[in-house]
Amino acid sequence: MKRMILFTACGLMACAGVFAQQDEPKLIVKPSGRILMDAGVMHSTDDALDDKLNDGVAIPDVRAGLSATYGKWKAKVDVGYARQSLSLKDINIDYNFDKENLVRMGYFVHQYGLQSGTSSSFKISMEEPLASQAFFNSRLLGAMYVHAGEKFHATASVFAENDAMKMTTDKLGNEAWGVMTRLVWRPMTERGKIFHVGISGAYESPRYNKNAAISHKSYTLKAPFPTRIASVSAQEATITDAKALWKFSPEMNLACGNFGLEAQYFYVGIKRDNGMPNYDAWGAYGNVRYLLNGQGYTYTRADAGIATPDPGSMELVASYNYSTLTDKDANIYGGKVNDWSLTFNYYLNKYMIWRVRGSITRATENAAFKNNTFSVLETRLQIKF
Repeated sequence: MKRMILFTACGLMACAGVFAQQDEPKLIVKPSGRILMDAGVMHSTDDALDDKLNDGVAIPDVRAGLSATYGKWKAKVDVGYARQSLSLKDINIDYNFDKENLVRMGYFVHQYGLQSGTSSSFKISMEEPLASQAFFNSRLLGAMYVHAGEKFHATASVFAENDAMKMTTDKLGNEAWGVMTRLVWRPMTERGKIFHVGISGAYESPRYNKNAAISHKSYTLKAPFPTRIASVSAQEATITDAKALWKFSPEMNLACGNFGLEAQYFYVGIKRDNGMPNYDAWGAYGNVRYLLNGQGYTYTRADAGIATPDPGSMELVASYNYSTLTDKDANIYGGKVNDWSLTFNYYLNKYMIWRVRGSITRATENAAFKNNTFSVLETRLQIKF
């Protein structure tokens, strides 16, 4: 009898050990990286700008990183190199409650509109729309909750200002903070049958400025001319005597077979102090895209947008962007831009994309330079794994 009890106990312990080994998650580490190689010719009708917007070649982004997954936890580290300078990109930790819900903490792009769900190298118009660059923050230090349900997608973020990753608080001062959210309803997400509508909103306190007199009493909004070979601002406005910034952005996304349409509107309002008039700015863009081959566009639930087309696909994208940082009532002339572009994308394989982009940008009402028209023809070969 004692032997039977002993054998039974040993058997149960062995089974428990087997189940414990089966339940133990595995640590999975994957390397990642990217290389962008650009070449282009460009011209501006303003001689002063034309001396800066020069033809050339560039490697505007090289990145190396890794991700590690352990059970419900995932960590990511990404470091970029460009123009002989290192920079920190994504540094974050995710905890996945289940397949539809997670919390992300660290330094990353918080979701606000369509473009926030796509990394910088996967913009279908090659460069991010100017309106998105002017009115959206890039990476921010903070936390974001994501619900990626079948019909609804929702995020909620709390964050510190961009400079929190660059300086200590003894130099930065009390860090600016903010909150943002993105809400999407997506009744159709089948291949070739996609439709979603959404809206994003945010609030931010005044940001740091290297000019101590206006630090944490101002905001700076800006966007460059659409090229990474040169770096010249097409729009830029610094709004002083600021108390608070709030903004919202409705979006729409649809696809029918090989035809797709993306559109987004931006509005920013800044409340000001000391009797100064409040500041308003807005912009919008639209992308009309068409697959020259393939079986129709697909949808990605995690990022709430049209997924990267299948390897071997070829695509045409016609885009228009309008945005203004000029508010005459506030006597701020940050500039208006009208940008038209046509982009050809060839998704060579799972890891490589070749792009060719031509655009014309009309920049006006900018206190920094004369009204002018900028044109560029560029190509890019990119590798991402």
